[in-house]
Amino acid sequence: MKSTSGEAASANNLRIAYLVSQYPAVTHTFILNEIRQLRQFGVELCVASISQPDRARQDMPEVEQLENSLTFYVKSRSRVKILTDHLQTLFSRPFGYFRGLFCALAMGQFHPVRTLSALFYFIEAVIVGQWMRRESLTHFHTHFSTTVGLICRKIFPQTMSMTIHGPSEFNDPVNFRLGDKIASSSFVCAISNYARSQLMKASPRRHWSKIEVAPLGIDTNLFTPHPFREVPEVFEVVCIGRLVSVKAQHVLIEAIHELKKRNRRVRLRLIGDGPDRADLERFVAASELTEQVIFEGWRNQQQILELYRHADVFALASFAEGVPVALMEAMAMQIPCVATRITGIPELIRDGIDGLLVAPSSVEELTDAIERLIEDTELRREIGKAGRKRVKEKYELARNVKRLAHIYAFRLENIDRKALSEFSAHGAAEVGIK
Repeated sequence: MKSTSGEAASANNLRIAYLVSQYPAVTHTFILNEIRQLRQFGVELCVASISQPDRARQDMPEVEQLENSLTFYVKSRSRVKILTDHLQTLFSRPFGYFRGLFCALAMGQFHPVRTLSALFYFIEAVIVGQWMRRESLTHFHTHFSTTVGLICRKIFPQTMSMTIHGPSEFNDPVNFRLGDKIASSSFVCAISNYARSQLMKASPRRHWSKIEVAPLGIDTNLFTPHPFREVPEVFEVVCIGRLVSVKAQHVLIEAIHELKKRNRRVRLRLIGDGPDRADLERFVAASELTEQVIFEGWRNQQQILELYRHADVFALASFAEGVPVALMEAMAMQIPCVATRITGIPELIRDGIDGLLVAPSSVEELTDAIERLIEDTELRREIGKAGRKRVKEKYELARNVKRLAHIYAFRLENIDRKALSEFSAHGAAEVGIK
């Protein structure tokens, strides 16, 4: 597969759309960082978000407020304008309109709930396509909105690319239409080699050359080493993530319970929220761990940095992940990390070098790994330093986004010009309604 890592392609004069599920969002700060960094490298990005931000405007930091003001929100479009978008598309591109509609109906597979969801995706896809035409945008890249993107691609001659994070996209690749999405994309960015392998598995070999590995990254100038505590009175364990079953916080709480039984003074701080919170709180109360497990809820970046500064270990017991940005952040701050040996995590953490890896679902291994770090001060120190070095070498935001910009420049130079010519000819003949 051809790599663009050594290409000298320039990102200057690139103008593309970004289609995302929700922007800004506290769980997707890496998308905001990616967008801002791409703009610094000369890429002109216009952002469309399916949903409104996850917080009120006054609760956002200044940079997110600015992004909020620049973003087109699909679900906020008025009914009159939605109808106008659809009528305009129906009369100007009838074949494309019905091709998109049939694609959506096929996704529903005659199941009432799935069909209704797919029809909403179809409505949103038309809105996105018409927004792009008004803005004279010919290519869009999507994060977490690939189904809307696929339908949009069926209707309009714009070209499409996508970033696949995993692992949820790989759970049911057939119903997710992953193969069709890869075939409809000009190129695909996988955030890890594991993700690339799953994309290759879901697509015929003729499409494998489309797949680029483009790791995420963090700003190591923001996430800097925290004070090392030689012998903490209470050993602080931090975990960040949505409170959902796949994150396996129950397993981590059981490990804390085991450590308590071994007379270890530990405290776990769970940063995040989600549907499992009430059940987790009941589990903590039943296990008599209310003093050992603290539910912090969602925190802004500054608050997270402060919690990191008091952490002795970062622990992640997940059953499935992509390559967690929170792990990168903790490693950059020289916090030794314990995580499960799954999916893309071993590409970030080399066991015993940059962190400790344990088997998923194993309370015993997780407990032993945390206890090992409690006992061995020098191991904690060494792993912390190695973790930061690893992130700086492989997951530095500026370096990885620069590579992403080169991917865009190289790939977009080689996009089928016939599709773009069709877009331009059609757009010039159409009267746009804003």
